[in-house]
Amino acid sequence: MWNTFSLSIYALVASIPLAVIMAIALNETKSTRWKKSVQMVTYAPYFISTVVMVAILMQFMDPALGIFNTIRRLVGLETINYMGSPEKFRHIYVWSALWQNTGYNAIIYLAALTGINPELYEAARVDGVNKWQKIRHVDIPCIKTTIIIMFIMNMGYVMSIGFEKAFLMQNALNLETSEIMSTYVYKMGLINSDFSYSTAIDLINSIINICLILLFNKLAKLKDKDGGLW
Repeated sequence: MWNTFSLSIYALVASIPLAVIMAIALNETKSTRWKKSVQMVTYAPYFISTVVMVAILMQFMDPALGIFNTIRRLVGLETINYMGSPEKFRHIYVWSALWQNTGYNAIIYLAALTGINPELYEAARVDGVNKWQKIRHVDIPCIKTTIIIMFIMNMGYVMSIGFEKAFLMQNALNLETSEIMSTYVYKMGLINSDFSYSTAIDLINSIINICLILLFNKLAKLKDKDGGLW
């Protein structure tokens, strides 16, 4: 449970700020051609399948022929078994997911930014604000509700983090941190044929997810009456 929770929170805390920063940066871009090019490059990894993504990671981080260890050898450092390190598993899992999904997630915040009333920008220009002040006092407050809603919705998947990627990246060396609830349910239910036990675990996951949604929705409502999902 701790592996699942820590991995999910790590991914959630890192993904939302990066997506917001990318959306704001694209919104501030004056060149339409450059904006569309960046969107295409950052959005394209979203369509790479999980199996292909993990295969790419394994090729890049191979202890003998991987590009990362090749660079380490060139600068006189020892090679590292990245995929066999429990300490590095979370970082590899999360940051590869960020590379794959940040462009897609930024679209939501970019849509929220394009919906801001232009009169707010005109009023800000009249007040003499610079670009950073405009972002701080106009852009972020106007998309705050969207950020909170996305955060609450993602909290509903904290204990249901994807099975495929964790299972494909998992091995005997990194099992200490790579064994999450979904892979454990798979092993208990389908490999050990303990269906009642695996069903109970999955039920607990669902209850925890519901409780987290209710809790964070309540906290959002306490901070702002219009800030929750309902």
